[in-house]
Amino acid sequence: MSNLADVSRRLVAVFAADVEGYSRLMGADEVGTLKGLTERRAILDRLIGEHRGRIANTAGDSVLAEFGSAVDAVKCAVDAQAALVEANVNLPSNRCISFRMGIHIGDVMVRGGDLFGDGVNIAARLQAVAKPGGVCISGATHDQIRKVLPITFSDLGLQHVKNIDEPIR
Repeated sequence: MSNLADVSRRLVAVFAADVEGYSRLMGADEVGTLKGLTERRAILDRLIGEHRGRIANTAGDSVLAEFGSAVDAVKCAVDAQAALVEANVNLPSNRCISFRMGIHIGDVMVRGGDLFGDGVNIAARLQAVAKPGGVCISGATHDQIRKVLPITFSDLGLQHVKNIDEPIR
């Protein structure tokens, strides 16, 4: 493990995305699922870059990115979900590759380009709350975008999520 002197902190919009039902999809068709995931990741990676984001980490079917702006992160997620729906348009419903996305503004630790800390964990937990093809944002994120983006969100109220002590709005 590297020295803690190699760790810096910054406030960012953390974007977490994960494929819904990935294990089921792989179990049904590994080659086809990998091909479909590769195509959709190209879409997602391109849009993250176009919205001034940086991919911090990937693992299998998940993507973790950071944005300097909550507006850019949410616009990216909304644009990505629209593009991903289009990518699935000719597929049977049981073969669609749909992402869930979560966004949270928080202070993170950065080491070697990777992100760590509560800000990351909250974004990941919000991603798990999102519906397939949906985006779940924290109240802190909503406070930053509500006057800027013409998007309507449903308030899910306080969410008690795994391994986070305080409920997230």
